[in-house]
Amino acid sequence: MARGEQGLVRKLIAFDEDTFDKLKQLGRDQMLSLQDLADEAFMDLLEKHGVPADLKDALRRSAAEDNEGAAARPAHKTARATRTKTKPRQRSRTAA
Repeated sequence: MARGEQGLVRKLIAFDEDTFDKLKQLGRDQMLSLQDLADEAFMDLLEKHGVPADLKDALRRSAAEDNEGAAARPAHKTARATRTKTKPRQRSRTAA
């Protein structure tokens, strides 16, 4: 596996002539390089399959899942909320 600058991995990808021409034209129209187009395409592919793109995205998704799970679980009752409410005892009226 060849590694480029800053830990980047390089891979050789083959395109047929028609696809490559369309990608070059799209790059010109959008003022993007072929690398920029490839980055966008692979990020879209990862998103489509639910794979987090980076650590920040993974943490955001994890927090969202935790919030959804907490909403689905019943709330824990506190000791105060579980006590039964009783009427206060009345003093008996006896002569002293």
